[in-house]
Amino acid sequence: MARNMSHYDQSYRDFKWELPPTFNFGTDVVDRYAREADGPALIWANAAGEEIRLSYSDISQLTDRFASVLTQRGIRRGDRVLIMLPRIPDWQIAMVGCLKIGAIPIPSVEMLTRKDINYRVRHADVRAVVARAEHVEKFADVMNDVAVKLSLGIAPGFESYENAMINADGVFEPAVLSLDEPAVLYYTSGSTGEPKGVLHPTRSLFAWREAARHWLDLDRNDVIWCTADVGWSKAGTSILFGPWSAGACTFFYDGPFDPAQRLALLAKYQVSVYCAPGTELFRVVDEDLSRYDLSQLRHTVSAGERLNACVAEKWRKKTGVPVMEAYGQTETLMTLANFACVATREGSMGLPMPGSDVDIIDAQGRRLPWGSEGDIAIRVPNPLLMLGYLKDEARTQESYVDGDDGRWFITGDIGARDADGYFFYSGRRDDVINSAGYRIGPTEVENALLSHPGVLECAVIGAPHEERGEIVKAFVVLRPGMAPKDQLVSDLQDHVKHMTAPYKYPRAIEFVDALPKTQTGKIQRSALRALEKKRLTLEEQPIHGTAN
Repeated sequence: MARNMSHYDQSYRDFKWELPPTFNFGTDVVDRYAREADGPALIWANAAGEEIRLSYSDISQLTDRFASVLTQRGIRRGDRVLIMLPRIPDWQIAMVGCLKIGAIPIPSVEMLTRKDINYRVRHADVRAVVARAEHVEKFADVMNDVAVKLSLGIAPGFESYENAMINADGVFEPAVLSLDEPAVLYYTSGSTGEPKGVLHPTRSLFAWREAARHWLDLDRNDVIWCTADVGWSKAGTSILFGPWSAGACTFFYDGPFDPAQRLALLAKYQVSVYCAPGTELFRVVDEDLSRYDLSQLRHTVSAGERLNACVAEKWRKKTGVPVMEAYGQTETLMTLANFACVATREGSMGLPMPGSDVDIIDAQGRRLPWGSEGDIAIRVPNPLLMLGYLKDEARTQESYVDGDDGRWFITGDIGARDADGYFFYSGRRDDVINSAGYRIGPTEVENALLSHPGVLECAVIGAPHEERGEIVKAFVVLRPGMAPKDQLVSDLQDHVKHMTAPYKYPRAIEFVDALPKTQTGKIQRSALRALEKKRLTLEEQPIHGTAN
């Protein structure tokens, strides 16, 4: 039940970061719970009905074994390890095993293409990889660049992960890590060029416990199910680092999305905290929820994309549980949130996380009065913030501005704040597309389309969509002699799926005679976005073929 604003105000004023001098998530969280207060840490299930249950002591022993596997093969503190696994317990084991020796895991989705992997391995100077056997062919171009290659299953050129774990002795030297030492590396799409490598320090892994406490509202009695894919930072906050810092149990499901199955699993495993993107709730809430025993569900949260207000209200009416949205980024993690202790405000992104000074500022870093639109920014220092973009000091520095009362990290999002401190989202400063929680850089999609022999020019934007928030839409100018047929739409979509991660393909394609450009010849994506918004307002349909 929502309490009054004064409860939040008091909590916000009283909060003080209490950071330890050193921190290792593997030894200071997992091993400590295993030693002092053992209990359930992970429940895993898959679509075939298989199930695994692991305690903190189980996780402690298994991660010791993986840490020794890496150590015995020459992986050391600071080395980068690409982990490309699905939602299986070996993902947590590999992630935490890396952290124990101070190696830097790079969690990655299995949808990555050969080109995606080539870039990550070479950009991050990856020393070890862990992947399933059916995906190792994607590493063919970088086999000689990687010292240690482990595969789940038998694969040429890779050592068996299973055999390595069986033969491991669990002996290694745990790393004592300073708070600013690199800990985990996430890749996220930018508006131009290749994905950005977002490097987080150990203090971030420590600080994520506050999101688990204040937003997820977790304690040792909870079972939390966050359905995010393991390659995204959301998995860090709500599957691994957040829940285990609170001593909670994570439910982990490896299977296709089915809205009725989601509800059945919530009931079967007595999930008490459910974390899902708006796109998922959009589908799940239309099921007959009365068929399922959701009596243990006490808290629902959503992040990664804006949640439709009608969906949130329908969920509250059917379950009696409101949806608490939060806003964050790969670079900053949870920044603003709606909290169970405070009344929510329709359309709001929420209030700042305790310990974070968030405000609306102008280009000179000055705080703007309430009601004014400007940059959503976070005052530094803040332990939730990244160290920076890997090998891109210029881009890192461009993300900060010095103001009258300190230095600010600019999120890249535009918004406003009301008189009570609630934040409201207006849009992005750049062209990054947020579709169903996936951040997609338009340049990646444009480059893929331009490699098709029929495409002369193209521009990619995020087009408004009721269910997914935005979809990737491409405006395409064809080469002379090419006809804008429906089959060509499918061909272009398939081409993009083969050139980059499949989730980035354009769900809508519009053929045009020309693209809007500046006097210097630069394509104006902003003009195309404005066109789409106008069409949505007028309920017009695109003038050429589209496909979903």
